[in-house]
Amino acid sequence: MRALFKYPDSLVRISSPFCPGCGHGIIHRLVAQAIDDLKIREKTVGVVGVGCSSQSWNLFNFDFLAVPHGRPGAAATGVKRSLPDHLVFTYQGDGDAYAIGIAELMHAAIRGENFTVIVVNNTMFAMTGGQMAPTTLAGQVTSTSPSGRDPRATGTPVHFPELIANIPGVAYSARVAVDSVPNIRKAGQAIAKAFRKQNDKAGFSLVEVLAPCPTGLNLKPAEAMAWVAEHLEAEFPLGEFADR
Repeated sequence: MRALFKYPDSLVRISSPFCPGCGHGIIHRLVAQAIDDLKIREKTVGVVGVGCSSQSWNLFNFDFLAVPHGRPGAAATGVKRSLPDHLVFTYQGDGDAYAIGIAELMHAAIRGENFTVIVVNNTMFAMTGGQMAPTTLAGQVTSTSPSGRDPRATGTPVHFPELIANIPGVAYSARVAVDSVPNIRKAGQAIAKAFRKQNDKAGFSLVEVLAPCPTGLNLKPAEAMAWVAEHLEAEFPLGEFADR
């Protein structure tokens, strides 16, 4: 009998540290499956910064590097240049990637660094109390925008995959979501494609994943998934923005 579905070798069998309904677990599975399919687990290095994503280092069955807030892009540059035959990727939240870490990622994209970035966009700094992030929607209530985000004072949500799409060193830039089974399948395909671009030495690759944070949104898990579909996907269109 041929197995059609099994636990990925690239994941460790331990209890999840994430809140019920969090999107991180789904994304971990997609990342692990892509690495298994590429048969490159023994030559994979992940990099995490600070935030909910920092819990990922002990959930994957390969080497990880934990670095200060916002610095995964800089650290991944060093790892990939030192180990060019390895698959190197960062796993970051939107606050870590697009607030304190945006300079590292932007300049890595400009240089065409050959590593992959996975960014989980849940519109807030989730681990530290649900503060406003660069991706927070206009009018969205967070712990630091109790009256809703005011674009006149704090600007509009950053659309990073589109922002880097025209940079020549960017081989792949996409946005996906994990709010439904069809979208989860497309998300897995995009992550695998980003990893293949790196294996082909094509350049910088980034996949932004729209995901729910039920705790930060103060919603039940099913309601948080529906919120992603109704609100996040309206602001952040899904698709591929660069494919070279």
